[in-house]
Amino acid sequence: MSFFPKIIFQYEVEEYLTKVFRNNELITALGTQEAEKKYQSLLSHLSHPPAFTTVRVNTHLASVKHVKKLLFEEIQKQFKGLCVPVLEHPKLQDILLIPVIGPRRDLKKHASEVIVGAQCGYAVLRGAHVYVPGIVSTSRFVKAGDLVSVYSDIEGKCKRGAKEFDGVKVFLGNGISELSRSEIFSSSGPLKGLGIRMIEPVYLSPSFDNVLPSHLFLQNLPSVVVSHILNPQPGEKILDMCAAPGGKTTHLAALMHDQGEVVAMDKTANKVKKIKQNAELLQLNCIKAFCYDGTKALSVEKREDKQEGPPFLPESFDRILLDAPCSGMGQRPNMAYSSTLKEVTSYQPLQRKLFTVAVKLLKPGGVLVYSTCTITLSENEEQVAWALKTFPCLQLHPQER
Repeated sequence: MSFFPKIIFQYEVEEYLTKVFRNNELITALGTQEAEKKYQSLLSHLSHPPAFTTVRVNTHLASVKHVKKLLFEEIQKQFKGLCVPVLEHPKLQDILLIPVIGPRRDLKKHASEVIVGAQCGYAVLRGAHVYVPGIVSTSRFVKAGDLVSVYSDIEGKCKRGAKEFDGVKVFLGNGISELSRSEIFSSSGPLKGLGIRMIEPVYLSPSFDNVLPSHLFLQNLPSVVVSHILNPQPGEKILDMCAAPGGKTTHLAALMHDQGEVVAMDKTANKVKKIKQNAELLQLNCIKAFCYDGTKALSVEKREDKQEGPPFLPESFDRILLDAPCSGMGQRPNMAYSSTLKEVTSYQPLQRKLFTVAVKLLKPGGVLVYSTCTITLSENEEQVAWALKTFPCLQLHPQER
C-alpha cells in the first residue's frame, strides 16, 4: 500500500515524457538538476488534488456576493463547526475558492476495508461520497452502519466482489457504510445511490451534490480561465467546438449575459444531451447544442436548407473555443495513467484537423483560443508553433488573465 505516490505511467509513456521534458530547450536551460527537480515536482503535484476547490457562480441568475453567503452557510453545515472560508478570486470576478484541507496523515485506519475504482477515488479526493457503482470490493463482514476505511485501486487490478485485496491501493479516508456487503454486491443487479458516507476524508473538501445547482458550477480553475481569455461579448456568435459537458459553454453564455449565440458541438449524443441539461439548469437560452463531428463542421458551399446547425460556412464566428480532445495528463488528482504511448501520441493529428477547421470558420479579426488539459509539449507548445507556421493569418496574443 502507498500513500499518495507520484503519478504512475506505463513504462513507455514515462520514458517518452522523461525524454521530452529533459531534452526540451526551455527546461534544460535551467540546468539538468533544476529541470529534473521541476519534472519530479510536476509528477508529484498531479497525484494530489488542487489546493482550492473552484466553483463558478452563474452570474446570469445571482450575484457573487449573494451566492458566496449561501455557499458559506452550506459548507458550515457540512463541516459541523469547522470554519472554512469562501474566498473570492482576486482577478476572476465570478469565481469562488474553498481551501482544501489536507492531506490529513493522522487518521486512524479501520480493520474493515472498502476498495473503490480509480475514478471514484479521484472524486472522493475532491470531496465526493462513495456511490455504489464505484465500489469494487469490501471486507467479508461489512454491514450497514460500520466504520470502514476506503482505499483506491489505482491500477485497476482488484476483482469485483473480492473479500480482500493486497495490491497497490491508496488510503482515501474513513466513512460509514450505508449498506451491507450483500446489498452492495446484490445478485439481483447492481444498486445505485450512496454506498459510503465519508466522515474523515484524507482531503477535506465540501461535497457539491445538489448544492445550489442552478447557481454554481463546479469547474477547475484552468477551465474557467479559458472562457475569460476568449472574452465573448454580448451579441456575438461563438463556437465551442468540443463542448461537452458544457462547463465552458455555459460560462461563455453567462459572460455574454445570455445575449448572442453560443453554438456547442460534440460528436457524442449523450454528451450533447448533458450540455442541453446544463444550459436548462442554469437558465441560459442563447446556447444551441448539436451532435456533430467538429472535423466536419466546415461547409465548402452554401446550403439551400434553412437548418441552423453545422456544417457552417467559412468566416461564420466572431470567436471560437477549441478545447481539444487530448491525452488528459494534466487532470488532478491522477495517481495512475493507463493510456499507452500509441494512445498518447494519437491526439496531435486530430487536434490539427480541428484547428484547421476552426481557422476557416473564424471571421477576419476574430479570436481563437486553443486549450487542452494535458502536459505534453506535442499537444500544446508544438501545436501553437505549427498553427502559426501553417496559417499566416494567425497572430499569437499574450494571455492577460
